Amino acid sequence: MAEPHHLVVVGGGFGGLQLVKDLEGAPVRITLVDRRNHHLFQPLLYQVATTILATSEIAWPIRRLFRDRADVTTLLSEVTGVDPAAKTVLLSGGGAVSYDTLVLATGATHAYFGHDEWEAVAPGLKTLEDATTIRRRMLTAFERAELEEDAARREALLTFVIVGAGPTGVELAGIIAEIAHQILPGEFRRIDTRKARVVLIEAGSRILAGFSEDLSAYAERALKALGVEVLTETRVTDCDREGVTIGEGAIASRTIVWAAGVQASPAAQWLGIPADRAGRAIVQADLTAPGLPDVFVIGDTASVAQENGKLVPGVAPAAKQQGAFVARVIRARLEGGEAPAGFRYRNQGNLATIGRRSAIVDFGRIRLKGTLAWWIWGLAHIYFLIGTRSRFAVAWSWLWTYLSGQHSARLITQGEAQNPPR
Repeated sequence: MAEPHHLVVVGGGFGGLQLVKDLEGAPVRITLVDRRNHHLFQPLLYQVATTILATSEIAWPIRRLFRDRADVTTLLSEVTGVDPAAKTVLLSGGGAVSYDTLVLATGATHAYFGHDEWEAVAPGLKTLEDATTIRRRMLTAFERAELEEDAARREALLTFVIVGAGPTGVELAGIIAEIAHQILPGEFRRIDTRKARVVLIEAGSRILAGFSEDLSAYAERALKALGVEVLTETRVTDCDREGVTIGEGAIASRTIVWAAGVQASPAAQWLGIPADRAGRAIVQADLTAPGLPDVFVIGDTASVAQENGKLVPGVAPAAKQQGAFVARVIRARLEGGEAPAGFRYRNQGNLATIGRRSAIVDFGRIRLKGTLAWWIWGLAHIYFLIGTRSRFAVAWSWLWTYLSGQHSARLITQGEAQNPPR
């Protein structure tokens, strides 16, 4: 009896999981490889970083998700390369997995535009480790400020800088400002947390450039009402433990968060195919790698052109749509049906929060802002969460935060709190 067609999926993010889910019952054997043992709901990662949610509320073990799927084998390993000629995926430690069809859904990480040394002092926000690092540094800064006698050092400790004003940067800035100005006052005796500075720096002419100008302007006003200093058309030229340099000036800060750009995984290098400036593999209309019809690239690591010439955005709905599309293509190939001609992205709208009670929503013709938009944003995110238990846990955490004004995950963990850098 012939072995079933072997599909190898690299990456357990939105695209990879949607693909595996949609292939249930297909005549295929699936191996899912990821360097982490969990699927992460990245859109809510900033809420872990800002003490609203616990890590367990937005991440789920991949093995458990597919425990009832005998056709799925999960491997915890890091991919180091691909040999297209031998149709083999190379793993760390010298291992390898052969494939009949390969899907690379390896995502992206933060980009420092040639200054990777900045990562040590300005972490980005892509993983649970990033989120807990940012949370730890933010909370520790207030504790260290309470102990600090020197006024200048205390001011630097109470200054929080976010570089990049896309949705992640805006959401982080709004929540950090609320924590400092509304939640923590009264809990400290030697410092007034309401004097903390939250500075959002954007190189472009406005924040949330992916939204309409009126919603972008509303978001900026809402941030300023929370006490956030918004600096547009401002580039960071240096970044170290003392703070950031912007043009001829500088901002002294001990807590810096990087939300200014992304860099794709090295999938294009593995396959030896062209990539765009962000390192994303340039794929064909059916999401296959040029010259490699048995290799698909999807999600944040793929550069996919739309009919209007713009690239498909690196957002969760796009990755899920690509995963579903590739599943249809693979089914058609295996079952002798007609495969869809090319991927078409359906924009389901843009959403972003400003603090814990306001948001903006852009569905094209329908644009909303304020509290109603926040409820729509919350319902949309709860709907996309995996599992009833996760939806209930997140909904309860949000309701508690909304009604009480308190965050439930304000824990300082790991050794940096005990031995903070000076």
